[in-house]
Amino acid sequence: MQNKLNIFVSSVQKELEDERVIIQNLLSTDAFLSAHTAPVLYEYEPASADKALDGCIRTLKTCQVYVLIVASQYGKRVGKLSITHTEYQCAKKAMLPILAFIKGDRSLKREDGTEVFLKELDDDGFKYKRFGNVVELQKEVRAAVLKLLKERFGISPSSDENQIAEQTIEATSAFESQLLKRIPWKKLDHQVARRMIAAAESSKPEKITQPQLIAGASLRGLVWHDSASGEHYATAAGIVMLAKDPSAVFPHCRILADAYRGNEPDGDPRDHEDIRLPMPLAVDRAIAFIDRNTRHPMRIVGLNRVRLDEYPSEALREALVNAVAHRQYEDAGRKIMLEVFSDRVVVSSPGLPPAPITLASLRKGRYRPCSRNPVLAQCLSYFHRIEERGSGFRRMRDQTLEHGLDAPEIGTDTGYFQVVFPGPQDNIERLKAPMAQLVVTPTIEAQLNKRQKKMLKWLAEGEELTSRRCEAEFGITRPIAAQDFAKLTELGLAERVGAGRSTRYRYKAGT
Repeated sequence: MQNKLNIFVSSVQKELEDERVIIQNLLSTDAFLSAHTAPVLYEYEPASADKALDGCIRTLKTCQVYVLIVASQYGKRVGKLSITHTEYQCAKKAMLPILAFIKGDRSLKREDGTEVFLKELDDDGFKYKRFGNVVELQKEVRAAVLKLLKERFGISPSSDENQIAEQTIEATSAFESQLLKRIPWKKLDHQVARRMIAAAESSKPEKITQPQLIAGASLRGLVWHDSASGEHYATAAGIVMLAKDPSAVFPHCRILADAYRGNEPDGDPRDHEDIRLPMPLAVDRAIAFIDRNTRHPMRIVGLNRVRLDEYPSEALREALVNAVAHRQYEDAGRKIMLEVFSDRVVVSSPGLPPAPITLASLRKGRYRPCSRNPVLAQCLSYFHRIEERGSGFRRMRDQTLEHGLDAPEIGTDTGYFQVVFPGPQDNIERLKAPMAQLVVTPTIEAQLNKRQKKMLKWLAEGEELTSRRCEAEFGITRPIAAQDFAKLTELGLAERVGAGRSTRYRYKAGT
């Protein structure tokens, strides 16, 4: 199987918009299905039913699988048949695999046109599955697509992929797929959207056109199209990810950050911030809050002068992103809490881990990932490296240990899931310099002579050097000293300050 299968999702748009978005999200976020399939949802334009039908048929011709969802309404007619009914007949004529799903049991009162449509489906001999809610629909659609992929292409998910998918479907919150008319597309943060779509599609942000931007956000469950108004609006997930202030719609969608002078909370924090931004930017702002409220000692490592962080920023970022991606958004009374104490940093997220994940399995690092907000988790992964195949907490542990600190502690407190990062306290010397921060690598060091290495060591220790001092120390001429300084400057290790007799050089790398 070389290319992804395009799966056309057909339904009466207005009646089944929730179900359409849920199936789109399933196909886009399931690890196995997203690798082999792509959802295609045509957006009807209300101005002209004939043009809408033409557009649907053109789109359908680009697809290899047809998924039909039917409830009670028949939908807008173009001639004798509804658009959905015509799509079905075109898919049948093209001999596409048809996967049909009927909402409700036989007792459900349906429009006359729908009853005729279902009878035709029966007469054509297509088997269909019934569902009562979106959880059942996701399970049935996934099972049907998996069966098709196995029969047609001989490919199947691994047992891990199956278990992760099943657990995620059970745990998935209804929050992120809500279709709201609160924030139209034009009022979202398009720069954040552009960064996300560029990362998702391995493209450059400036090359993404406005239609591609809307299509990319729609495909990832962040915006939806209202056929009545012709407008695109943010879903709940889209508000969290792209709204300039998500808390204007969801007051609990923000990060409350406090920095305290001691190791206990008090009523007078030394710094406080109520972070109300699109969540990818909110995470960046939270990292900056930690940065300005923690220590950053300078360390001489070889020929490098390195600014250390009291805590490993990538481990903190992982904890914050996980808090945003996996929190319980139905809990509208609590926000994500970030607390910086003199001896620790604490990230608290409303809600406990979704079943079957337990604290014991998280602490052991033996669990399979399961997100109650798969759309948010996937979209945030384009901005920040977050949990992949259950490795997130293991990475946090490894990063803190490599930093010279104790492993983070995972626990709960009054309904919050907490990650606690113990700090170095008074033993700041235990912090280790990450190799990635070392500017003077062995390759660069090999380009320096013995004299230049000695000069660089003095500079790294905070001294400022002049030609006169180097001439006296090494017994060299002024042109030789000038050549040495030129070499250090060329490599970006030193910078010139002043002019004439006041000329001196100071350390630049890593500052």
